[in-house]
Amino acid sequence: MKKDCLALLFFFIGIATQAQKPTDAFEKKVLINGADTLRYRILYPEGYREQKRYPMVVFLHGSGERGRDNEAQLLHGGDLFVKETIRKHFKAIVIFPQCPPDSAWSRFRRIGISNEREVLANTSAPVPQKLVKYLIDSLVKSGKADERRLYLGGLSLGGFGTYDMLIRYPGFFAAAFPICGITNIPAFLENAATTPLWIFHGGKDNVVKPDVDRELFKALLTRGIKTVQYTEYPTMGHNSWDSAFIEPRLLPWLFSNKKKAKEIR
Repeated sequence: MKKDCLALLFFFIGIATQAQKPTDAFEKKVLINGADTLRYRILYPEGYREQKRYPMVVFLHGSGERGRDNEAQLLHGGDLFVKETIRKHFKAIVIFPQCPPDSAWSRFRRIGISNEREVLANTSAPVPQKLVKYLIDSLVKSGKADERRLYLGGLSLGGFGTYDMLIRYPGFFAAAFPICGITNIPAFLENAATTPLWIFHGGKDNVVKPDVDRELFKALLTRGIKTVQYTEYPTMGHNSWDSAFIEPRLLPWLFSNKKKAKEIR
């Protein structure tokens, strides 16, 4: 009987262990601001100390991960930041917010029945984006995040949002990496041209075509901007994030960017 109980105990322990995912290291949080709610997951660095300010990475997911489960947003990219080597060498706070299913990180519209989209300039930011900015500001104000080392990234819908936030908050982020996104090129050149940027796109992307990213990259180079780089994967479709996340230089490049004291706004 005793042996049977022990066997049963180890069986349930095994099930519990198998049920745990690496991304479970991200804590579930909810931000409520008035009538609005933002669900997000947050990963603190190993050996986290409340008295210390840390770099912070905010990553905006794509349209397929929208919801209210506070889990789906970790599908792409979450595994990267929980790797032991990454957590050892890049001690940072990492946030994956979740956009509700009826909204987006930025404002745009489809052109006809095609997959072409037009970014809507001179409009107010959607609520999810406002809440993300509010969250970042609160973590800076509380002394948890270093305002000189705030980093932003996003894929697809989140790539749109990444560009949009760079435009709306000039000089706020130390660097950004939009993946398969689009932007309003004139607005970006006016407000965010000097932000260190690494753009990723798939050459065969038929969901969000790479044309806008190509044009933006050329426009920045024409202006003499030296803090931008563009990586296009010729044989990849929309899922260019799979290749972007395994770029060995991505995180070293990202964390090498730091705003000077006079650049803080």
